[in-house]
Amino acid sequence: MLNTTRLGVLRAVARQGSFSGAADALGYTQPAVSRQVATLEAETGAVLVDRAAQGARLTEAGQVLVRHADVIFAALDDAETELRAVLGMDAGRVRLATFSSAAASVVPLAIARFRDVYPGVELVVEMLEPEDSIPRLRCGELDIALTNDAECRPNEPIERVHLFDDPMYVALPLGHRLAERTKLRLRDLADEPWMLGTTATCPDARMFKRACHAAGFEPTIAFENDDYHAILGFVAAGVGVALIPDLAARSAREDVVIRSLGARGPVRKVAAAVPVGYRSPSAEAMLEVLLAVGAEWERAGQAYVYS
Repeated sequence: MLNTTRLGVLRAVARQGSFSGAADALGYTQPAVSRQVATLEAETGAVLVDRAAQGARLTEAGQVLVRHADVIFAALDDAETELRAVLGMDAGRVRLATFSSAAASVVPLAIARFRDVYPGVELVVEMLEPEDSIPRLRCGELDIALTNDAECRPNEPIERVHLFDDPMYVALPLGHRLAERTKLRLRDLADEPWMLGTTATCPDARMFKRACHAAGFEPTIAFENDDYHAILGFVAAGVGVALIPDLAARSAREDVVIRSLGARGPVRKVAAAVPVGYRSPSAEAMLEVLLAVGAEWERAGQAYVYS
C-alpha cells in the first residue's frame, strides 16, 4: 500500500521543482527527501523523478502518482474537516425511534431541546414499537430506540439505559360505579371488561396480564388496540376500563376518570436502547438530553398523582 507521507514528499518535489526546495517546504533535510523518494520508487518499481543539475522533474509515472495524491490529500482534508464538525457537534446525524405514547409526550420535549443546543445535527425520528425498533437497532439502522419493554435477549449487544418510571393507572368512564373511590386495587376491577394493547406485541399488555394473574383473576378483554387515544375513546363510551400509562394519562380526555392503583400498581420502565460499545458524539448528546428530559418528566409527575 502506498505511504501517504512519501506521496506528500513526492508532491512537494513536484511543486517546488527540486529536492532542496521540497526539503525547505517540508522542514526536512535534503537527504531525507531523497531517501523518501527513493523508497517510494522501490515500492512502486518505477522511476518517479528525473534528477538533473537544474532541478527535479517528474516522470510520467511520477505525474500519475502526484495526480492521485492530490485527490487523496483533498479527501483527507475533507475527512478531517467533517470529523472536526462532528466532534464539535456542528454536524452529524442521530436516528431515533420512539414508541407511540412517548412520541406524544416526552419525545417532542427532547427533540426541541436537542435542536436548540445542536442545530447542526440532523435528527431522524421514526415511530416504531419495540418489536420493530430493536431489530433495526441491532443491525445498525438506528442509533437509539426508546422502549417500554424491559425484556432482554441473552448476550444481546444492546444496552438499555433507564430514563424514568412510568406508572400505570386505571381509566374509567364518567359515572362508573368505582369512579368516586379514592383507592382502587386491580382485583376491585376483576369483573370489568378491559381494553388493552395487542397482547402478541405490546409489552404493556403482557405486564397487565401478569398483574391480573398476580391479583387472582383472568381479565375479560373487550377490545385490543395499541393506540391509547383510541382505548380512551372506548373507555369514555363505556365499553370497558383500561390500564393507562402516565405518558398517556396526563393528556387524557375529560370524559374519563383516572385513578391510581397505589404503590403496588404496575409500573413500566422507559429506557433508551443503544448499541453496546461505540456511540457517535451526536448519539451520546441525544442520550444525555433524553436522560435529562426523562428525569424532569418523572419529577413533574408528582403533580399528576391521581387519587
